[in-house]
Amino acid sequence: MTDAQGGFRGWSAGRKGAVSRLRFTSLRLRLVVVFALVALTAAVSASGIAYWLNREAVLTRAQDAVLRDFQQEMRNRAGALPVPPTQDELQRTAGQMAASSQRFSVLLVATDASGKTVYGNSGGLNGFALEDVPASLRTAVNKQQKVADGNKSPYHLYWQRVVDHGTPYLVAGTKVIGGGPTGYMVKSLEPEAKDLNSLAWSLGIATGLALIGAALLAQAAATTVLKPVHRLGVAARRLGEGRLDTRLRVSGTDELADLSRTFNNAAEALEKRVADMAARDEASRRFVADMSHELRTPLTAITAVTEVLEEELESEAGGIDPMVEPAVRLVVSETRRLNDLVENLMEVTRFDAGTARLVLDDVDIADQITACIDARAWLDAVELDAERGSHARLDPRRLDVILANLIGNALKHGGSPVRVSVRIDGDDLVIAVRDHGPGIPEDVLPHVFDRFYKASASRPRSEGSGLGLSIAMENAHIHGGSITAANSPEGGAVFTLRLPKDASALTEERDGEGDRSKEGAS
Repeated sequence: MTDAQGGFRGWSAGRKGAVSRLRFTSLRLRLVVVFALVALTAAVSASGIAYWLNREAVLTRAQDAVLRDFQQEMRNRAGALPVPPTQDELQRTAGQMAASSQRFSVLLVATDASGKTVYGNSGGLNGFALEDVPASLRTAVNKQQKVADGNKSPYHLYWQRVVDHGTPYLVAGTKVIGGGPTGYMVKSLEPEAKDLNSLAWSLGIATGLALIGAALLAQAAATTVLKPVHRLGVAARRLGEGRLDTRLRVSGTDELADLSRTFNNAAEALEKRVADMAARDEASRRFVADMSHELRTPLTAITAVTEVLEEELESEAGGIDPMVEPAVRLVVSETRRLNDLVENLMEVTRFDAGTARLVLDDVDIADQITACIDARAWLDAVELDAERGSHARLDPRRLDVILANLIGNALKHGGSPVRVSVRIDGDDLVIAVRDHGPGIPEDVLPHVFDRFYKASASRPRSEGSGLGLSIAMENAHIHGGSITAANSPEGGAVFTLRLPKDASALTEERDGEGDRSKEGAS
């Protein structure tokens, strides 16, 4: 029972959430609803006031005519009866009174010569009897008022509206002065009620038509107002997609036209700013590329000299003065570092310029990692956990660059032993490089792949340029993969490389995009 209740509550909550998300999410819907509510309120208010005024007018007019006729009949006919009257005289007079223009039923009550109460009934409305008259009305009719300057008559005419079986009636009564009979009248107001019902239906239909007209008017107004807003939304999406030449056609002088002009001015300023930034970025890339290229020629000569100096340092003859030897070793190490920096800068400029391309080959992952470790004499410091026979179609040179950066970074800034594990996850190749060092500080983790970033607290004597991990990430991206950095719960840092096992599909897609862009440019 509890599970059923929980399921029902969950369904109910989900339904309410869906309804709340759908509620008033469209500006067009809100405009139509507001217009409809305003029109409905105005139409209902007007219809209600009109119905109330007409109802009072119809009922008052019919009521006044009936009461005036009844009062006149009581004065002329009932007042002419002898005192005391007989029952036949009452009966005949009641029939004559009922035959008036208003056609109401009459009941006359009097006392004959013997003191007996006699009745005269016109015979209409299933025999109008004294019990049909409300007691409060009978009491008011028979009550004698005190005659004074403001009250000339001891008896007055009283009336009351009653409803019997859904049909409205007007009941009235009065007493003839001087001991004459008491007369009661009943008149059906059903014709007036039907007229009022017809009026109510007419007003209801008018209200419905007003509501439909308001909805159509709101739809037209919403279309007129929202069309520029829709165009603005489309233009904003195109601008967000990089089509900076997007502009809006401006017409009119209203607020929407001002908004369109503001958008065009902002788009023009953004296009100019982006063009300036692109030009500066292109100039910066060209400068770095030219500088790196120009440095290679003197650096090649310097490298050749440092190699000779290094051979002299290693020779048994001791050709280098011991006083100069530290300086020579510093020159050799810094020359190597400068050479690596220039190579890295040239690689970065190729990535930035979009000229880096993959040279794919079928690679045995275990053999590739072993070759990378062996080439750098890391076999004693690195543990490999990879099965032979796991193949992938990748760029071997770029994979070697990625592995060399990740493993070298782990050895330099982490702690031995460094463990490299390989697994296949669906269509992806996953390589994890874990060290046993202190890990990476939490404030450093988001920046480890930034260019030229060095965390001085964790790398106090780093000899790198700060480009290694960023180049590794770029090489992973060009394969359609990624690299993530985290701290292992057991201690140490873990860098996880995820690459597709077959990067040829990505290469074909990029080539297709390049062909399409050339066609578009032509």
